[in-house]
Amino acid sequence: MGDRMLIVMKEQLESLNALTINFGTGGMFIVNIILAFVMFGVALGIKPQTFKDVFKNPKSVIIGVCSQWIALPAVTFLVAIALNQWITPMIALGMILVASCPGGNISNFMSSLSKGNIELSVSMTAITTAFAPIVTPFNFFLWGSLYSHVIAIQNDIPRLVIPFFPMLEQILLLLGVPIFLGLLFARYFPNATKKITKPAQVLSILLFIGMVIASASQNWQIIVDNIIYVFFIVLLHNACALATGYFGGRLAKLPIKDCRSMTVEIGIQNSGLGLVLLFNPVIFQPEVWHQHYGGMLLVTAWWGIWHIIAGLTVAFLFRRKPLPQQEQA
Repeated sequence: MGDRMLIVMKEQLESLNALTINFGTGGMFIVNIILAFVMFGVALGIKPQTFKDVFKNPKSVIIGVCSQWIALPAVTFLVAIALNQWITPMIALGMILVASCPGGNISNFMSSLSKGNIELSVSMTAITTAFAPIVTPFNFFLWGSLYSHVIAIQNDIPRLVIPFFPMLEQILLLLGVPIFLGLLFARYFPNATKKITKPAQVLSILLFIGMVIASASQNWQIIVDNIIYVFFIVLLHNACALATGYFGGRLAKLPIKDCRSMTVEIGIQNSGLGLVLLFNPVIFQPEVWHQHYGGMLLVTAWWGIWHIIAGLTVAFLFRRKPLPQQEQA
């Protein structure tokens, strides 16, 4: 019975390879503009003072960023290997892509809701976002290539070669330039920045939602047939991310407030960034991926929904539990 369920699950997840996104040349130009606009809006909220504040509490920031950049991708790799019998390589690579993305901006709100260290949360988001054009492609290449190598040996199949430099070049262009321009704009036009930051972020969210709906409408039946399997995979992966943040802080003997912020920060990934990158055929080239990255698309898209639910749940649980006396303001 168990083996039969395993076979059915594998077959269903394999069917995700048929999930395709085709925006056309004009559509991809719009997608890239939306991505640039989103990253420009994110950069508007990054204040230079944030980087200076790092030196006030360097231990927590270093532990937090290392947990985000190193521990989470490593844990994800191990989880993907452990689930090898149940999931497809594209599902696993989707998990690794999400783990390679920076923290999401909504984590700052949830950190505040959980009575965590909001300054630590903002610092982690700012640092991981600012360096995302380099760290995201590097982590995806490193852990994705390692996973592909291990799976190829285990299953005696050809190893997928992930092209690093074309990916790095495109991501630097699509992410690095808008982030740099956003930081410059915020530096030299502070009054205008205050007025447009919120509207820009709201508009970018609406544009992103529209893009997801447009892509989902092309593949609705495949998504419906597989969402239950992806639900449990993302549930487990997100739980591992939350645990990585919390126990990473505890092992480093950080204050409880900092542990709470690390939990939320690492459990809330900017999966929307990963999804937009997947939409770009220059970054995920059809001739390399053979149009078979539907599993990556669905995992990344569902992460964008689930991490909000999980993050709010964890934040409310933290909020109900009093902080130690010495940490209460």
